[in-house]
Amino acid sequence: MKTNKTYLTDAGIQKLNAELTDLTTKQRPDLAKRLRDAIKMGDLSENADYIAAKEDQAFIEGRILEIQEMLRSSVLISDQTSKQEVAIGSTVTISEADGIEEKYTLVGPAEADPTVGMISHESPIGQAIIGKSVGDTVEVVTPSGTSTFKLIKLE
Repeated sequence: MKTNKTYLTDAGIQKLNAELTDLTTKQRPDLAKRLRDAIKMGDLSENADYIAAKEDQAFIEGRILEIQEMLRSSVLISDQTSKQEVAIGSTVTISEADGIEEKYTLVGPAEADPTVGMISHESPIGQAIIGKSVGDTVEVVTPSGTSTFKLIKLE
């Protein structure tokens, strides 16, 4: 089985570790108690509390496995990225033809959140600007059509 790399910043790794700790030390034990209480109620086939707890258990166990795999396959995104070419971990300022500038940091898909300026290197914009330098212009095909961006600043 081939394992894909999960690109994460140090903050992303810390966030996943905190979530994993919460799931394994708080949520899992709380859920076990809920299950025990539901089982004590008797007939499990029509016990809504038991059914809901089992569904929650499946979700929690799945999320634990997902986080463990992400951490196991993680590659730390260095803050020491090149200031010459866009790479994972770079913070870039781009502008569309309308002149409005947008600032993004390229991260892995697990940490991507465009609402706070973090886009995946696998997104259309991320793929288009990887390897580019300040002053370069790229065309990006997005769900809303083709856009042209100019790379204004690279941090």
